Amino acid sequence: MDPIVIVGGDAAGMSAASKFKRERPERRVVVFEKGRYVSYAACGMPYYVKGEVESLDDLLTVTPEEFVEERDIDLRLHHEVVDIGAERREVVVEGPDGRFSQPYDRLLVATGARAVVPPFEGMDLTGVFTMHSLPEAEAVRDFLLAEEPDAVAVVGGGYVGIEMAEAFDAHGVEVHLFEMLPHVMAPFGETVAERVEEHLREEGVRLHLDTAVERFVGDEGVTGVETGDEVVAVDLALVGVGVAPNTDLAEAAGIELGETGAIATDEYGRTSVEGAFAAGDCAEARHVVTGEPDHVPLALTANRAGRAIGQTMAGDETPVGEIAGTAVVKAFDLTAARTGIIDEGRAREAGFDPVSVTITDSSRAHYYPGAEEITVTMLGDRESGRVLGATMVGREGVAKRIDTVAVALHEHATVEALSYYDLAYAPPYSPVWDPVLTAAKVLDGKLV
Repeated sequence: MDPIVIVGGDAAGMSAASKFKRERPERRVVVFEKGRYVSYAACGMPYYVKGEVESLDDLLTVTPEEFVEERDIDLRLHHEVVDIGAERREVVVEGPDGRFSQPYDRLLVATGARAVVPPFEGMDLTGVFTMHSLPEAEAVRDFLLAEEPDAVAVVGGGYVGIEMAEAFDAHGVEVHLFEMLPHVMAPFGETVAERVEEHLREEGVRLHLDTAVERFVGDEGVTGVETGDEVVAVDLALVGVGVAPNTDLAEAAGIELGETGAIATDEYGRTSVEGAFAAGDCAEARHVVTGEPDHVPLALTANRAGRAIGQTMAGDETPVGEIAGTAVVKAFDLTAARTGIIDEGRAREAGFDPVSVTITDSSRAHYYPGAEEITVTMLGDRESGRVLGATMVGREGVAKRIDTVAVALHEHATVEALSYYDLAYAPPYSPVWDPVLTAAKVLDGKLV
């Protein structure tokens, strides 16, 4: 029998390979990875640049040697799949020894995503970077340490931009953050954004909001960022304006894409082509609130889907699971988190009648030392009473509280039901009525 073939060796691909081998140890699994790293923690890259993570090897979850020697996975590094012959059930591979074909029984496309490269003039200047892989993170840190820039530009106010602003600031450089929208962190909502912006300014980050970058200035190396109104002098620029799914290989093979631009899949990760699955940042998943396909490239989504597909390919059909877009971001001393749908316009488009509340509460009992403010915005549906989503921001207690709301979303819980959840209480950790419960109580009152 032909082997299971997996294209891409990061979270989804290696999770699938590992799960399949645990279930069917007698079967062969071949993983083709065009780079030199597999199963790495991309989310840790800003902390490597910052210096809190010492080595790139620290970001490897499992080494290539461990996959080969301990898990018996046929892992081929520096091998790029350049074509999928869906009718022939084979892939064409470019490797160090040339081109060859590999037949497969089942195929998993786990090609991930890539950093969006905007059409700015000067993107090819020395000192201008994107960062969506370990080699790119290594290049940014090497340049930072070798050239010791005085000022750095971060283009994009999303996850990467916020985390990298903190990383660069730790090296004592002047940080300019450019965002073309009126606020940073648009998916988190205006309340969170304004709080984060205030804190960034307190930390010395110079914000250029509602400001579109036109080009990077310089002869060989970058010397400035031109916005139309001015040129801001910088010696390094990091562009983090989003990611796009790597779908060219799948599309060329006749695998259908969804409306989001990512690979369309069913609840088991199967694509439109017989015997072919897709998972991770290249694939869609079903949103738990809307029930519609969505593309939210996050680490846990990729790991869960890969594991489920590995189990399905082994003979036990397992759904890849729905997504809520639950995310958390560290912005210096603040934490911002979100889950579900928090934009009223999007909620209406999905057929809901949204109602929202924003409350500010204490992270601990009011009398306990060290208590900090937490601001919670929660959205519910007037007709069904369902929880639709929430955002939070504060100095402590945010990261795990958002998970309470995420659980409520996966249960399709009502706001009233959430307000009666039996959550843990002790003065050092929470008021008697946790901020999540308080927000739900207030929102439930508005839904009546």
